Parts: sequence; structure tokens; C-alpha cells
Amino acid sequence: MYKEIQEQILTAFKELVEKAKLKKGDIIVMGCSTSEVVGSQIGTNSKFDCAKMLYDSFYPYLKGYGIFLAAQCCEHLGRALVVEREYAQKHNLTIVNAVPQPKAGGSSATTAYKRFDDPVLVEHIKADAGIDIGGTLIGMHLKEVAVPLRLSVKKIGYANVICARTRPKFVGGERAVYDEDLM
Repeated sequence: MYKEIQEQILTAFKELVEKAKLKKGDIIVMGCSTSEVVGSQIGTNSKFDCAKMLYDSFYPYLKGYGIFLAAQCCEHLGRALVVEREYAQKHNLTIVNAVPQPKAGGSSATTAYKRFDDPVLVEHIKADAGIDIGGTLIGMHLKEVAVPLRLSVKKIGYANVICARTRPKFVGGERAVYDEDLM
């Protein structure tokens, strides 16, 4: 089953990058319940080996395109996010002090913390796109105008998948003209 799950998550990330028109330097927020991926209720069966397998599949793809990942921790760490220090410093994000663990932060965030080159935790970002695997509620970490994206991948393992991209706000009135490339 793990091979199928690896294919599902890689396909989801490829479609998300393409459909959201992400480019080098952009960031995706990911919330991932490994409990849900393996068929358990969120927060009840954290699986570190599952998280490692997921990251083995999609993370090299993101790094190859220069796209950053923000891995959302669970509510036990206030849904803080693991990001690369480079991203946090470039965007003047406030770094907070915690080290995620499988049962206090979640297996996905713990894996990100171990895989990133120079990981730090921040409380807030405004991501360019997001992927929610298993109902982790990532909306608070997206830019203000989030647009749902439909992917061919509806589940990763047993977990439901919901994705979004963001776009700039429309301003103006009836005379306004909008840039189609930004929609």
C-alpha cells in the first residue's frame, strides 16, 4: 500500500504546483495527519514511518523546483509551522521555540524538522498554496484569497485531500480591469 500512497502524494504535489502556477521561492503549507493516511482518526495513531515515506516521495520534487514547504504542527504546538530558516528570515517571520515530536507536533512536522536543511518553527505564514491531508485545517496559513483546487487525487491512503491556491484580491469597481494571469 505504501507504494500507492507515495504515488498519490507525488501526483498531488505535481498537480498543485502546476495548477497553482507556483514558482521558485513560493511556499506551500501542508497539514498532514498520518493517522488519517493509515485509516485511523486524526490524532490517534501518529505514524513516523508513514511520514518519512511520504516525504521521500514528494519533498525532493519540491526542493528541485525551489519551492518551500511549511509543515503544520498539530494543535499541541498551536499549529505552528516548520519552515526553513532561510524562508523565515527572508520574510521577517518571528521564530518560536519548540521541537516537534510525533505525539506533540505530529509525525509530519517531526519529519520536516529532521529533513529540512535548517529548520525553525514560526507561528504564522501566508502561503501561496496549501494541501490538507486528513482534515488538519490549514486555512489560517493561506493568503487572504484562497481558491479551492480540484486535483485528480482525492485521497492519500485513507485521508481526504483538499487543496487551494491563492490569488490577489480584486479591487476597484465596474471600471476595473484585471490581470488574467493573476486569477
